[in-house]
Amino acid sequence: MLNDLKDKVVLITGSSTGIGAAAALAFGRLGARVAVHCHNSREAAEQVVQQLQASGAQACLLQADVRDSAQCRQLVADTVQAFGRIDVLINNAGALVQRVPIEAITDALFDEVVHLNVRSAMVCSAAAVEAMRRQGSGGAIINVTSVAARHGGGAGASLYAGSKGFISTMTRGLAKELVKDRIRVNAVAPGVITTPFHDRFSTPAMLEAFKATIPMNRLGAPEECAGAFIYLASEQMSSYITGQILEVNGGQYMP
Repeated sequence: MLNDLKDKVVLITGSSTGIGAAAALAFGRLGARVAVHCHNSREAAEQVVQQLQASGAQACLLQADVRDSAQCRQLVADTVQAFGRIDVLINNAGALVQRVPIEAITDALFDEVVHLNVRSAMVCSAAAVEAMRRQGSGGAIINVTSVAARHGGGAGASLYAGSKGFISTMTRGLAKELVKDRIRVNAVAPGVITTPFHDRFSTPAMLEAFKATIPMNRLGAPEECAGAFIYLASEQMSSYITGQILEVNGGQYMP
């Protein structure tokens, strides 16, 4: 029986909706203590915390703009203050921000995408590593990349796809760097999942076109990604796994 996640402290950035919220609820069902993070979606995040607490799980709500490095570091510090430690960090916060062709990518857009999707993961990871080293019991970092990192993304998404490619490569580099600390670093690469991300950035016609490329002939649900995070966080299930990217895409991309 899987029980090694009970009482573990899990910080999930961007966990007010979508994949992050589904992961938070899944960890809560296994007895983990969950730090739910949001930036602007506080009401949705409060609902996730309420669901966790109603199920008997310990949970707290932390608000931060992860485009700001100081707030990233404070987010990890607040998690440790709330629960006394941090065992698992899931770098889920991110966004496409805007679909634009390359000639329309401004410095401001470039900075926003990279700061949100890349720098936030690096800074949160650095802060979590410091805490995990102090604890002396290892830990797990799980990044969220994307199928876009494999195939370049849809129309106007080259900047987003590139940022997720960075995350995939960073995952492998950190896995080698942190193995001496018994900190495993892996990533989950969702395919086309029905979340507010696609509500905002993809038209119905685009989603139908995406579906046509998926052997399962359907889009994924956020809950279908949750098991990948559980697997990679659990020492019982994945203690010999680091530097890997777990694809959750209905067969859309098969490495």
